[in-house]
Amino acid sequence: MKHQIELSIPPDKITDENYLHLKAALKLKIDVNEITAVVFKRRSVDARKRPVFRLLVDVYVNEKPASYIKEYEYHPVESKKKVLIIGSGPGGLFAALRLIELGIKPVVIERGKDVKERRKDLRELQQHHKVNPDSNYCFGEGGAGAYSDGKLYTRSVKRGNVRKVLEVLVQHGAANDILIDAHPHIGSNKLPKVVAGIRETILKNGGEIHFNSKVTDFIIETNRIKGVVVNDKDEFIGDAVLLATGHSARDIYYLLHKHKIKLEPKPFAMGVRIEHPQPLINEIQYHKYKSKNLPAASYNLSCKVDERGVYSFCMCPGGIIVPAATAPGEIVVNGMSLSRRDSPFANSGLVVSVNEKDWKEFEPEYPFGGLKLQQQLEQLSFRLANNTQSAPAQRVTDFIEGKFSQTLPPSSYIPGLTSVRLDEQLPGFIIKGLKKAIRIFNRKMKGYYTNEAILVAAETRTSSPVRIPRDKETLMHIETEALFPCGEGAGYAGGIVSAAIDGENCANAVYNYVKG
Repeated sequence: MKHQIELSIPPDKITDENYLHLKAALKLKIDVNEITAVVFKRRSVDARKRPVFRLLVDVYVNEKPASYIKEYEYHPVESKKKVLIIGSGPGGLFAALRLIELGIKPVVIERGKDVKERRKDLRELQQHHKVNPDSNYCFGEGGAGAYSDGKLYTRSVKRGNVRKVLEVLVQHGAANDILIDAHPHIGSNKLPKVVAGIRETILKNGGEIHFNSKVTDFIIETNRIKGVVVNDKDEFIGDAVLLATGHSARDIYYLLHKHKIKLEPKPFAMGVRIEHPQPLINEIQYHKYKSKNLPAASYNLSCKVDERGVYSFCMCPGGIIVPAATAPGEIVVNGMSLSRRDSPFANSGLVVSVNEKDWKEFEPEYPFGGLKLQQQLEQLSFRLANNTQSAPAQRVTDFIEGKFSQTLPPSSYIPGLTSVRLDEQLPGFIIKGLKKAIRIFNRKMKGYYTNEAILVAAETRTSSPVRIPRDKETLMHIETEALFPCGEGAGYAGGIVSAAIDGENCANAVYNYVKG
């Protein structure tokens, strides 16, 4: 017999099987010797008071546990129908897998390199400040998520099958833990292998993947997209085009605009990365309680400042700050964690919402006002860093008090930091929002405001500043036949799982279109 129950377990006992059996037996009011297994179904840390693990478990009584994790079957495609997928981030890869399930041939076209070759360009960026515009933390196989953490938490549970996305990742090499953790995480050291495994599944079943293949033009006839031009010379023709290029492919937005394909600006957020010592965050969040079984503590903060949202974004416990620029002459910072989350630092985006009032000076360049404002801050950060990737930074206390930081604390950011008066250089609405929010957040997390914390600029790529509008029912572009905007770059996702779900949804929509 199987029973599903909830348990609260002290951190020091979470790996003690005998203790788990005893707690389950007491709750079920049965003899502990009747329990054959306790299997975790859901696991989270509740740190509101003294930290405990909250578990949802299946308790097996006098029977063996089922050891079943669903695997999805993929078979070589036989249909002559062919769909071009532009981009191999989570949206593009999961769209390709879904099309194979539906019997349609996916042809993935990726401007960057495969996930292994990308490492060389990331090293050049980290160590020598050289940005490859087609191979960096945003562009290449796996997209922005492949080397920037692998966080899998999403609120998009109503948009699609979150469980399936996680199971597909496990099937391709991710740890089973992502199926049970409340905030699942793979890690930037493990996710590239998963991405490579997905690539092999696509190729094995008749899909195509073309790396170093930058889309330089669209082939459009009478408001219908027929295909794309790659590297200014090669043409790819398909029955439909699924556009999953991510939130940083600015050239694609301009190319769409050139072809008079409708775009629209959308709100987003910009600010900085804030970095603290991880032991400090642990002490605050776990109320000074320590256990080797507790994960590096995280946080999620938000408030309103003058009707404008200010919030933490992409928090990376035990992580590092990375340079995520996609073009020379700009600085963009992002965060990542390895699977063990054992860095001595904790970092998070600390961002302020941006709306059309903020990009009013760029109004004549509709719909690119927000994009121009984003670009302006990235280029300013580069100039403040003396035209290097040594990002401008300031101690949090100095930012609030309006002082130049004579020294900066140790940081995880490998290219280095340049001390700058961010309280004078950032846009006014960001300065005001951050100053008020930091004080509010310190009341929620006493110790958040500290001389040990630094602000690093600029965190700008929270989401796309442009949306590619699509029909709610067909998911096709509202004016261009056979064009299916997908994922973060189209303005319909935010993170690995939501982009993967949108990829599956768009693949279903493409199938409904091409099957007729």
